[in-house]
Amino acid sequence: LRTHQWCFVLFNVLLFHMLLFGADLLEEYFLRSLPLSYSDAKTLEIRERARKLDMAPLKANLSGSYTVSSTAACSDQEIFLLVLVCSSPGHRTRRDAIRQTWGNVTHTGGYTVLTLFALGRPASAEAQLEIDEESQKHGDIIEGSFIDSPATQTRKMMMIVEWVVTFCPHARYALKTDEEMFVGIPSLAGYLLSLTQLEDVYSGRVIHQGVPDRDPQSPGFVPIHQYPEEFYPDYCDGRAFVMSQDVVCKVYVAAQEVPTSVPADVFVGICAKKAGIAPIHSSRFSGEKHISYNRCCYKFIFTSSSMKEDELLKDWKETSDGKDCSL
Repeated sequence: LRTHQWCFVLFNVLLFHMLLFGADLLEEYFLRSLPLSYSDAKTLEIRERARKLDMAPLKANLSGSYTVSSTAACSDQEIFLLVLVCSSPGHRTRRDAIRQTWGNVTHTGGYTVLTLFALGRPASAEAQLEIDEESQKHGDIIEGSFIDSPATQTRKMMMIVEWVVTFCPHARYALKTDEEMFVGIPSLAGYLLSLTQLEDVYSGRVIHQGVPDRDPQSPGFVPIHQYPEEFYPDYCDGRAFVMSQDVVCKVYVAAQEVPTSVPADVFVGICAKKAGIAPIHSSRFSGEKHISYNRCCYKFIFTSSSMKEDELLKDWKETSDGKDCSL
């Protein structure tokens, strides 16, 4: 009888772990994209142009593209992970919360990490003065010359790509994320260090067969003449995804032929497809989901969405205490 009881307990433990991790493993298997073909002449041209990008003319042509730009932030140093946080101009308290928590990580495993904030211009001159003061104090703001609004988020994404290519070409990886996210920098860095694929790294929570918004009354309306396909190509959810430096260059080159009317994350996905890059799915990126807090879980995942500021401060303090977690 005792043997049967122990077998029953062991069976339940195994069943629990299969249910806990099995869904994510199946999700990763089925969403894993096949490598794209490089045989297409246009794809080969994009990849070759990206390889030969000349940064000097780009710097000369960008003098009027930014209201504020921390161009000295990279300073030709070798950066392992460049984190670019999309933020709204009026959300300074949120940026300060990130600066005090996961955005305060400057090194992990001996590698350099740099966190910057990407904004568009505010509507008022008074708000602009506050951003100028914030930039002088922290030196971590990139502000485009366009008004920040829901309609300009794809333009903001293009600004990020352009800035990385021009002013931070030595960053090995670039993480694009949003200001409401929790980001586990150490776990993400460990994942990137474990990759055997050093180029064409475009990783996040992959969206499969996304459908364009055809409602003319919707803010996300995409006219059929600008994107006629029934589905979007596979792309990484825009709340957080990581690209290797070569992917940033390829997206920059391919972007010249992609309509900016599509959402920002879809825009990157279309550019990646044109450059022969398949997105890599990882369920450790939460996408739009908020992950219920657990210290060891938060030391394992890469992101969690919809984080309140007080929650962010509390969770970061507990997860950065240095204590290890058991399997």
